[in-house]
Amino acid sequence: MRRAMLPGSFDPPTMGHINIIERAASLFDELYVVIADNISKKCLFTPEERRAMIIESLPDVSNMKVEIFQGLTVDFASENDIDVIVRGVRAMNDFSYEFELAMTNKMLNPNVDVIFIPTDPQYFLIRSSQIKEMAEFGADFSPMVPEPVRKRMKEKFARS
Repeated sequence: MRRAMLPGSFDPPTMGHINIIERAASLFDELYVVIADNISKKCLFTPEERRAMIIESLPDVSNMKVEIFQGLTVDFASENDIDVIVRGVRAMNDFSYEFELAMTNKMLNPNVDVIFIPTDPQYFLIRSSQIKEMAEFGADFSPMVPEPVRKRMKEKFARS
């Protein structure tokens, strides 16, 4: 069985994330979407909320498991018998950063490979930070996120 993982903060999950998850899930028997619970990073949503939004946004992806993890990506991979880390990339800036991270992970665990999946062109400009800013100022961000995310963001910013 080929297992892979797609780590990220997913704060919030975007259509770009959904695109990469669906495509990665079609390549592997099992795909772990691993939500980083980084206590030093200020997130809009809790890890549990992000997990729920991903699950609600992808009800038909039967080989996906969504987990929350504190620690190194390669440690999660080792603990779950995963030998491939999937990373989505939008542009050369993303690739440069992700390539360096891949090399670091390879040094930490030589048994883990990294594959890069470029986002589909219609999602090229979507960033979670951009969506949060748009929501804060009342702009229409709905085409950039799945419906469960749009709903939660509207609720979150209605209270602000």
